[in-house]
Amino acid sequence: MIRVLLVDDQGIIREGLRSLLEAKPDLEIVGEAENGKLAVELALKLKPDVVLMDVRMPIMDGVAAMRSLAEQQPEIKVLVLTTFDDDEYVTQAMESGAKGYLLKDTPSDELAQAIRAVYKGYTQLGPGLFEKVMAARSKASRDEPLPDNLQDLTPRELEVLRLIGKGYSNREIAQELFISERTVKNHVSSILSSLNLRDRTQVALLANQYPILSDHQPPP
Repeated sequence: MIRVLLVDDQGIIREGLRSLLEAKPDLEIVGEAENGKLAVELALKLKPDVVLMDVRMPIMDGVAAMRSLAEQQPEIKVLVLTTFDDDEYVTQAMESGAKGYLLKDTPSDELAQAIRAVYKGYTQLGPGLFEKVMAARSKASRDEPLPDNLQDLTPRELEVLRLIGKGYSNREIAQELFISERTVKNHVSSILSSLNLRDRTQVALLANQYPILSDHQPPP
């Protein structure tokens, strides 16, 4: 059973979500919150597996709540469900620890499936949102040089970083570079440690932030 906390400032939205999601045999709604501050308090108390979080809310917005949860309860997965598809909101949410970002017109079955996927550690983005994030970050940093920590990566790690940015799985990276999947995992762990990142989503966002990486060629 996947334990879900609903966070939205509109009671009618929470009521509708509860009705839809409780019809799924593997989902349990353990609580509701109408703002980010209460969401953090309830999450620390109830220990949900997934928090279904709106972005715009009074007292504390969803992005601030995500940051707080990432610091205090990083094992709790956050899936954003909102009406706002602004590039800035999507980017801030993913950088703040969200594992997914969906819009409120997402069909109930797709929403339930996204909750299951996020619970398992996968990233979920609604149609067109990944492209929005990548375009926004690329535009914002097109002229920025590579930071020192990226320059410290080995040529092979840079190539793995680039392929993660393109959405490759470990198996696909191994096939592309003609190395073992175990070696890829070691490179990914090294990249996460060197860049002080939490997960592959942050690696992908970073990789797409620097256009120069798209031209990087694999070492011989």
